[in-house]
Amino acid sequence: MTKKIIIGGLLLSLQCLIAQNPLVTDIFTADPTARVFDGKLYVYPSHDIVPKEGVEAPRFCMPDYHMYSLENGNTWKDYGVILDQNQVPWGKKDSNGMWAPDCIKKGDWYYYFYPAEPADQSAFRRIGVGISKSPTGPFKWEKNYIAEVSGIDPGLLLDDDNKAYLYYGGGQDLFVAPLKDNMIEVAAKPIKVEGLPAGYKEGSFPIKINDLYYLTFAHVFPNEGYTIGYATSKSPLGPFEYRGKIMDNISNGTNHHSIVNYEGKWILFYHWWDISGYNKLRSIRADYLEMDDKGGFKKVKPTMRGIGSPTIGEKIEVDRYNEINNANTNFVGGIEPIGWMVCDTKMMSNVKFNEVNFDDGSATKMEARIACGQRIGHFEVRLDNPKGKLIADFPVKYTGGWNLWETIETKLLEKVTGKQNIVVVFIGEHGMEKIVNLNWLLLKK
Repeated sequence: MTKKIIIGGLLLSLQCLIAQNPLVTDIFTADPTARVFDGKLYVYPSHDIVPKEGVEAPRFCMPDYHMYSLENGNTWKDYGVILDQNQVPWGKKDSNGMWAPDCIKKGDWYYYFYPAEPADQSAFRRIGVGISKSPTGPFKWEKNYIAEVSGIDPGLLLDDDNKAYLYYGGGQDLFVAPLKDNMIEVAAKPIKVEGLPAGYKEGSFPIKINDLYYLTFAHVFPNEGYTIGYATSKSPLGPFEYRGKIMDNISNGTNHHSIVNYEGKWILFYHWWDISGYNKLRSIRADYLEMDDKGGFKKVKPTMRGIGSPTIGEKIEVDRYNEINNANTNFVGGIEPIGWMVCDTKMMSNVKFNEVNFDDGSATKMEARIACGQRIGHFEVRLDNPKGKLIADFPVKYTGGWNLWETIETKLLEKVTGKQNIVVVFIGEHGMEKIVNLNWLLLKK
């Protein structure tokens, strides 16, 4: 896939975003902490921006925090800015240093932890807390940072006995401290996490599975960029035993992650910069994660498909395929929103997209977003494989050019229910180099 650097600002309005990987494409997001509260999936990321003129680059420029929730099967709702850097009561103004946050629920309250540069210059970063009755806020921001804690990347663990632990740090060492019941003070002096491998570490994210504590973290090996590693212990305070990598280095830059179990499946959230082509303008992503029979994590390879099951009324971004044959993907041209398309389609090219939720079978139509510079051929939508049951057939329509887009519609030929794998098959004359460019599909009632 080709890459390009985004120049200029990106405007945001409160809206629902529909995407596979990356999950959000209208702004740059990084360091995703995913949490499930009352059966609903939320993501609390940081926010990269293009530095304004006069702000020295290259450096991370991160002025505020957004948050998202998963709606339906594949729609991410943006709640807008929940904390701006200049709203931090104890923070340095215009520091552009709002790095990775976390949010945890204890009792009936939600606690949002975040690092920021302190106005008193007492440390590189201090960690503050906001409190709310809702996972989406508004949060009441504590007037002071947590005493005795200085560092980045707060990661929270609430144990079965209702005791909470704060993990943090960036450098050669990571630290952990138990929290008091009020969640805004440490109950004991932070200690170094023992048993971790040498090298730079950050991005602490702890979880407990059965009776075992897992500390996952970003880790830099010699001659290798950021990886995601993990270690286990029988105590939340360690010592831990290093178990290996969850994800290899991606494009020689940072990676920061979280792990959550949602609807019975483990998911790894992380970030990459495949939209911008620049590792300080990142985009959050997610892929499914599996465990082995020894209680370890199998290594995750980043995919384009990602997670989620788009349902009726949600875009099926077919360019985020599970399989593709004799076609390519590239950035969408023209005035389309930032994203990708299936292109260079030829006779019998096909692309497979798994886990489309047809729900109760009430969908009667399907839309397709296409661009085309000719009018010969058609493309079919089939179930499971290129010769499977035909459920939709779109004629190729001349739209005025390969970057001029139109939405076309056709009737579904069969009633389809539940979650199904679909395959789009492109049909034209032999020797054609381009049949149609396809952006997305959408089921309609």
